[in-house]
Amino acid sequence: MQSNSFKTSYITPEAAGKKWVVVDAAGQTLGRFASKVAQVLRGKYKPVFTPNMDCGDNVIVINANQIKVTGAKETQKVYITFSGYPSGQHKATYAEMVKRPNGYEKVLRHAVKGMLPKGILGNKVLKNLYIFEGAEHDKQAQKPETLDINSLK
Repeated sequence: MQSNSFKTSYITPEAAGKKWVVVDAAGQTLGRFASKVAQVLRGKYKPVFTPNMDCGDNVIVINANQIKVTGAKETQKVYITFSGYPSGQHKATYAEMVKRPNGYEKVLRHAVKGMLPKGILGNKVLKNLYIFEGAEHDKQAQKPETLDINSLK
């Protein structure tokens, strides 16, 4: 009886090759853009992807205030928060959320968070996401590379 022995290789966090990338959200659709950002954060586009580790890139999103939604989501999509106290549940539509301070950042972070794993790993990966509503960002010291999000499948 012949047995083939294959060894699954796992990488270390140091060997993951994390880098900084800048992604432009101007004219992008919210859900499609968020799913691609989540995959880059997770590291799924890398050949060394390991499901139980943070091996993805640090993502800087610029022009978040130019992201758009399709259909009637501006009035029908509802974001619900709950403080834990009686009568502490609050609802806001997409249009109301984006009018708040850092509203586009909160909406995009909410969309990306829903596409990441739940638990400790998802929380750790989400800390690698930096969202700016304008075209300027304060992460120039990291020497980020520009990534065309439309080139990813």
